[in-house]
Amino acid sequence: MSDQSSGKQPKAGKLPTPTIKRGLGGFFKDLQREARQISWPTPQETTRLTGTVIAVCALVSGFLFLLTLLIRTVFQMLGVQ
Repeated sequence: MSDQSSGKQPKAGKLPTPTIKRGLGGFFKDLQREARQISWPTPQETTRLTGTVIAVCALVSGFLFLLTLLIRTVFQMLGVQ
């Protein structure tokens, strides 16, 4: 609304920037309000998700190891070193 009341039109392709300056106190009030909305996982969810991450890392590591062995074997068969 500030653009309409001042008679300025926003430039094409640019979003209007807010002109409200709430200062440091406003920042911390907003931060506190947002922090209340965080939903932390339960210890059981954390354990399950940690296990999932470790399993995926192990699978990717194993796949990359096998891929490296395959490529090395192919290069050795071709005589490239």
